[in-house]
Amino acid sequence: MGIFDWINGQFIDIIEWLDGTHDTLVWRFPRHNNEIKNGAKLIVREGQIAVFIDQGKLADQFGPGTYALTTENLPVLSTFRGWKHGFESPYKAEVYFINTTQYLDMKWGTMNPITMRDADFGVVRVRAFGIYAIRVDANNVATFLREVVGTDGQFTTDEIEGQLRRMLVSAFTNTLGKSGIPVLDLAGNYDEIGRTCKATMQAQFGEYGLHLAKFVIENISLPAAVEKAIDERSSMGAIGNIAPYSQFQAANAIRDAAKTPGGMAGMGMGLGAGFGLGNMMANVMANQPHQAPPPTAPAAAAAPAASGDSLADRLKKLKSLLDAGLIDDATFAAKRDAILAEI
Repeated sequence: MGIFDWINGQFIDIIEWLDGTHDTLVWRFPRHNNEIKNGAKLIVREGQIAVFIDQGKLADQFGPGTYALTTENLPVLSTFRGWKHGFESPYKAEVYFINTTQYLDMKWGTMNPITMRDADFGVVRVRAFGIYAIRVDANNVATFLREVVGTDGQFTTDEIEGQLRRMLVSAFTNTLGKSGIPVLDLAGNYDEIGRTCKATMQAQFGEYGLHLAKFVIENISLPAAVEKAIDERSSMGAIGNIAPYSQFQAANAIRDAAKTPGGMAGMGMGLGAGFGLGNMMANVMANQPHQAPPPTAPAAAAAPAASGDSLADRLKKLKSLLDAGLIDDATFAAKRDAILAEI
């Protein structure tokens, strides 16, 4: 190989970029002080833009395609260099590749709760999070290089993500505060809030040469205590009429107590001798007077108390007094035994 072949080998003849990082917005072609020879091939792939910088100024810009770098293809650079009628010698220029594809699944979220006024709950605090997507505006590359990248040879999304996230959270907070949408109705308005935020942020992203392609709200959540209160309120709504439900709960309490050794077990045994426990629970739920026991159990034929209440009613009232804390265990046991003694 001759000396001229070696010299020509030091000149760059193919300029291209294959990105395997999935997070690089701008990449500067490494010249290593080599010069680009006349007629070198430039390969720009879909989703890329190549920009030539000469002596600190943006010279020429190329979209997707394959180019032979000559005077015809480098009009601005040729003007800078004064090559009015073509050039043959190598030249030096910085070449930046800008990725114009969408960067998806970038995450945003509120670091601190957002305080807002709600018609149902008064003052509440909410948190929110979601995703967004950006891309470099192909029509505003110069702004992006000037305002964001500078001379960075490899500019990634990590270097600007924090700034963008704070801008988005600020716009979301402002939009949510002005919306006046009740907290319980927010879930049905995620799309509307997201569209409003996106429209608000477009101008601010444009100042950096960026385009906000998507803004998605995944969740807006309340504090745990408020969510618990909502769950309890929903439970009460599912119960409906409280009277039958209270009777059902009381019947279950009597049944459970009858299974407890040393507690209501004696009552359960006494009732088993006079009438079935199932009949007693049915009568409590139906709020009806106690039916007469079968004739095979004469011990259960004792008349009810002077008040007209059945034994089951009296036991239920006694148990409710105990549950309410109005009597102690000793009083409850004495009264219970007195009632059962009437059987």
